[in-house]
Amino acid sequence: MNELTSEWVVKAEEDFDSAHTLLHSVENPLANAASFHCQQCAEKYLKAFLQEHRVRFERTHNLAALLDLCLKLDPDFENLREDLASLEGYAVAIRYPGMGVPAELAEKAFKETERARGFVRRKLGIG
Repeated sequence: MNELTSEWVVKAEEDFDSAHTLLHSVENPLANAASFHCQQCAEKYLKAFLQEHRVRFERTHNLAALLDLCLKLDPDFENLREDLASLEGYAVAIRYPGMGVPAELAEKAFKETERARGFVRRKLGIG
């Protein structure tokens, strides 16, 4: 694995651990922040995969756009479409007033992130 890919993976793992802690290690789960970190974890893993294959990508939080780039390399990424579509809104929208994530949806986001994380880790040979 190249050095920049490893850095993306480290950052993705920080987001994964943050989401887990915010949901499972506090008395009152912090669902908004956990959901944000779930989206960020998935985003960074997609970027790690693209980086490992030396595919240039824009600075974006758009999981669908990143997924489309991954699909050009590996059609198996289609299996992530539904989970990534569900995570898409947690990058920006929830940081503004009037938007919130119930704990049940945050748990769903965490499970979707676990699936996406495991999938990309296996593709990177670190599963």
